[in-house]
Amino acid sequence: MSEPDSGPARQRLDKWLWHARFFKTRTLAAKVVTEGRVRLGGEKVVKPAQPVGAGDVLTFPAGERVRVVEIKAILDRRGPASEAQAAYDDHSPAPVPRVGPRPTGRDRRRLDAARDDS
Repeated sequence: MSEPDSGPARQRLDKWLWHARFFKTRTLAAKVVTEGRVRLGGEKVVKPAQPVGAGDVLTFPAGERVRVVEIKAILDRRGPASEAQAAYDDHSPAPVPRVGPRPTGRDRRRLDAARDDS
């Protein structure tokens, strides 16, 4: 009989992204990986079954920002958010602050008038 693998714990990339609550479904996580939008240690990954483990650095889009996370632990289940957040270190750049609200119609007319005068 073979003995269990005593090496570091590994898990599928799409499963880890789903367990860590970056995506609502595992299918969405797999789709992002398949589209080549996830990088593992700087290298593009296109297979959702790519094994990942502690110490790996992932870069992927999440909404309007880019997330850079270092895996600290492999999760056995999709648990509460506090448990998921303990499984990674977030090295993402700070989100770009919004300039302000959209200009109203009145504001745009003033801008257009100012441009026409110049």
